[in-house]
Amino acid sequence: MKNYLSMLSLMAATAFTMSSCNSAQSNDNAAAANTPQNMQSTESVKQNNDIADVSSWNKSCQMAVDEITKKYGKPNGVTADELIWTNAGVWKKICISKMESKHSFPIEHTDMMQTTLMYKVPEDKMDELGMFDGSVTFDRTQGTMSARCDKEANNFLALNLANDIITNKKTVAQARQAYGDIIKEKMSGKNPEYMAKLTFSSQDKAADPDKNTTGLTKAEVMAAVEKNSPSK
Repeated sequence: MKNYLSMLSLMAATAFTMSSCNSAQSNDNAAAANTPQNMQSTESVKQNNDIADVSSWNKSCQMAVDEITKKYGKPNGVTADELIWTNAGVWKKICISKMESKHSFPIEHTDMMQTTLMYKVPEDKMDELGMFDGSVTFDRTQGTMSARCDKEANNFLALNLANDIITNKKTVAQARQAYGDIIKEKMSGKNPEYMAKLTFSSQDKAADPDKNTTGLTKAEVMAAVEKNSPSK
């Protein structure tokens, strides 16, 4: 009987020890899961899952995001108010904004999708582009031209007509008329070439740094800035 009781005591002690070890290991695992490194990884996963969450955006903006995501994949850059794709198809950059701009030409709509390509706009055509469409813009220094509308097809159209103006194929008045006519053609179920793709090529060497009119070098300017810094 004494031996039997001793065996029972030994078994109970062993069970208690195993239980304590398992409990300690569980606590260690929980602690490891809450280390700064693992917590950071969890946060990164959450951010990646939410990278293109535009559920709070207006419906037209969501449709624009859906169109571009399906064609070019996830955006390369994300802010609270904008998604950005770089080097997507023929575009140097695509930006879709949460903020819409009312635009009545050639029909009532809102602009939120800007597509940009490399293109050198001649100085003598800059005013004409402004008269053609306020949503067609350019950056002379960087050598880019952009269109901002609600669909990629409409941006193709705007930029194709802008190119027609620049290359003297159409006057501003003719391009504005063609814009409305081609939109109506698309609405009738046809697929106009001007809305399907760019009818011209982008230009690799389009940047224009302009001319130095002061004679000062960059080094001289930086030296002057350093010399006159308030901290000196």
